[in-house]
Amino acid sequence: MSKGNINVSVENIFPLIKKFLYSDHEIFLRELISNGTDATSKLKHLIAIGEAKVELGDAKIEISIDKDNKTLTIKDQGLGMTADEVEKYINQIAFSGAEEFLDKYKDNEAGIIGHFGLGFYSAFMVAKKVEIITKSFKDEPAAHWTCDGSPEFTLEAHDKTDRGTEIILHIADDSTEFLEESKIRELLTKYNRFNQVPIKFGTKKINDPDFTPTTTKDKDGKETTEPHKQIEVDNIINNTDPAWTKKPADLEDEDYTNFYRELYPMQFEESLFHIHLNVDYPFNLTGILFFPKLSPNMDMQKDKIQLYQNQVFVTDNVEGIVPDFLQMLKGVIDSPDIPLNVSRSYLQADGAVKKISGYITKKVADKLASLFKNNREDFETKWNDIKVIIEYGMLSEDKFFDKAKSFALYPTVDNSYFTFDELLEKTKAAQTDKDGNQIILYAANKEAQHSYIQAAKTKGYEVLLLDSPIVGHLIQKLEGSNEKVKFARVDADHIDNLIKKDDTVISKLTDEEKETLKPIIEAAVPKETYTVQLEAMDSSASPFIITVPEFMRRMKEMQASGGGGMMGMGNFPDMYNLVVNTNHELVGEILNTKTAKKQERLIKQAFDLAKLSQNLLHGEELTNFIKRSYELIK
Repeated sequence: MSKGNINVSVENIFPLIKKFLYSDHEIFLRELISNGTDATSKLKHLIAIGEAKVELGDAKIEISIDKDNKTLTIKDQGLGMTADEVEKYINQIAFSGAEEFLDKYKDNEAGIIGHFGLGFYSAFMVAKKVEIITKSFKDEPAAHWTCDGSPEFTLEAHDKTDRGTEIILHIADDSTEFLEESKIRELLTKYNRFNQVPIKFGTKKINDPDFTPTTTKDKDGKETTEPHKQIEVDNIINNTDPAWTKKPADLEDEDYTNFYRELYPMQFEESLFHIHLNVDYPFNLTGILFFPKLSPNMDMQKDKIQLYQNQVFVTDNVEGIVPDFLQMLKGVIDSPDIPLNVSRSYLQADGAVKKISGYITKKVADKLASLFKNNREDFETKWNDIKVIIEYGMLSEDKFFDKAKSFALYPTVDNSYFTFDELLEKTKAAQTDKDGNQIILYAANKEAQHSYIQAAKTKGYEVLLLDSPIVGHLIQKLEGSNEKVKFARVDADHIDNLIKKDDTVISKLTDEEKETLKPIIEAAVPKETYTVQLEAMDSSASPFIITVPEFMRRMKEMQASGGGGMMGMGNFPDMYNLVVNTNHELVGEILNTKTAKKQERLIKQAFDLAKLSQNLLHGEELTNFIKRSYELIK
């Protein structure tokens, strides 16, 4: 037996580990299983190249709990270690000094273990004493290493005969939760359910596949079938061969569906489609991303993409790795180029990670373009479920914006779908105004803006239905990228003002009559909210129309969706235009009515009808309108 001190420059590494990693103390199990997985994988490789003259056998990692002795054991059947290797890999840990160590990692507690390769020493976050019993695949004696959490250790021979390593954790009194089966099962499911090497955690009973139950009859002819014989087998908790590790050519749609259910067992809706990632240059990355159904209200749930390193779970916070707009997707990405203990500062600075993010964006764009090209009809049916992701991507990623021109859709109120180029071609002739601007009309609510939509359709104009909460931002970007293209919501003004042509409508009222009428109407409506405009329109158009100035409404919507801040628009009071059609018969009657009471009633009725068309009539005003309407039809 030998004794010694662990070679560290700090006086005592173990209190530091506990202090810095306490918030993540559960990762000890992930780290120890990863070590066992590496030992098994390396042995497999050595056998394959002929450097290890042993049989791999049914190699697995076994986790066991002994509550009586308060121990948790992680056992593998991998390479194992000789006494010299234990001395080299376990005892000789070199740091540059405690002060530099603490200063360098004061803002990156989770990065300490991954940076220094201290996976094994994470055991001391939960254990008061740790033992290693190990036997190398080489023909050398087994070794037994023991350490009680101080720099002192013992290393002696052991009678272990089977190849591999056992790590025995004597659980500390403040960490007894890790002696509970439910807690260990939770951690194994979280971090290791797709581990490359099978993980055994206890046993389970299954029906014996080789047993055939016999059926007998009693004297009355009643049949009795003997119970199915059960056998006890290893309880393997992980899937060692998940779908993302396979080639897309080897998978069917059913395989992707089953994998989606495996990832999200509580998700009842199926995904819309998937994207299989598989690249080995200039970085290694595999994975499968799923497009879920999304509501149009931007109720985004992130943290649904799981990041793995060689099939070991790292995090579900993929910020910095997956572009922001794609974090609404679900699925898995796996890259050995991303360390187990990632930090945000690392991700922001790492060039490989930036390339991964760009690759994922390109891959998603290519997949969407392919889906659109191969089955446009099916793509259109899914548009409302995926448009928020695509529109968000167009806003946040210029490269994605350029690629999206081929598949981003613009639906009309009549359920037709156009790409942007198709839309421009469709509306060019009819919707170009006298100044050469092509005006794209849109509605946000087909029902609430029905009368405005009908007025536009009567003119032969197309009206888009753009109802996502970020549409204001998207419109700004589209206008900025396309000179002479302007968007206008159908209720921003009366239709002749939205698309001004050379021909003008002559007013039936003289200028003097307009000057007389305007103050009469202004006196009957709230001047702090409504600006009265007298306009000559078709006599068939409504007498009063309420419009929302396009600029003000757009700025308020943009700020409400989180991107404004312009001039405090979000807190600015609602302002509307009340457009009065000077060619409507009712307007002429209002002007010529001699009775002030009747004049006021006509204005109020027409004004309330206009508010009703914009869903602005509520409460007492609505009650008074209904009462007045009944009086008018007596």
